[in-house]
Amino acid sequence: MTDHLLVDHQDGITTLTMNRPKVLNALSLDMRHAMFDAVDEIENDPKVRCVVLKGAGGNFMAGGDVKNFAAEIAPMPPEKRKVYFERRVHSLHPMMFQLQRMQKPVIASVEGAAAGAGMSFMMACDLAIAANNSIFRFSYSAIGASPDGSGSYNLPRLAGTRRAMELALLGDKIDAETALRYNLVNFLVAPEDIEAETNKLATRLASGPTQSYGRIKELMYASHANSIESQLALEAQNFGLCAATDDWAEGVTAFAEKRMPVFKGK
Repeated sequence: MTDHLLVDHQDGITTLTMNRPKVLNALSLDMRHAMFDAVDEIENDPKVRCVVLKGAGGNFMAGGDVKNFAAEIAPMPPEKRKVYFERRVHSLHPMMFQLQRMQKPVIASVEGAAAGAGMSFMMACDLAIAANNSIFRFSYSAIGASPDGSGSYNLPRLAGTRRAMELALLGDKIDAETALRYNLVNFLVAPEDIEAETNKLATRLASGPTQSYGRIKELMYASHANSIESQLALEAQNFGLCAATDDWAEGVTAFAEKRMPVFKGK
């Protein structure tokens, strides 16, 4: 595992820390490959009940490694650049699918800069908690590019088409209060509390009915494309699958007994 990504497993929570603090955790090829491996392992590990994605050194992620682009890729002929980036962007897709497909909640814990692909990664998570001094910039247009990493899919769904156009076309910085108002993050906390509050949220989710969360994720993301008939059929199917779990039996028993349920994620 490259040191560009740190992986920590503790009490049902896996924390992925993007670890290039000197360049604001810009996304390197080594980091990408490490994330592919880690996300694949996490998705298939029943001991993992919640995932946290964060950055090292006081920033989330400042996007792609633009200095590397300028030094190594800009000198290429245009057709070669076209092929290179089509392949590179395509290679991200399986991981973005996995973040939303995996049957466990994924939290983005944001402080400092979240720009370009950093915002795309944040929006691909199920929940986002941010320090109130964070700065967000959907900065693709600033380098003459268009969004990747599922950013163009998630941004209009979170913020609405008009706001998405504003953020993508103008590429201006917005502060954390604006990000909250635009539905890009769920919670704002003081910078000194971001680690503790992230852990509190992750611990709550890691102690919850994991399979229920997975079915909830599937329903919410499927609703973007489904007809009402298809969505209601999926609701019935997923409720049945939840009812077959030990956690469902524990949940309804605890409710009847007027006590807090103890979920095992099974």
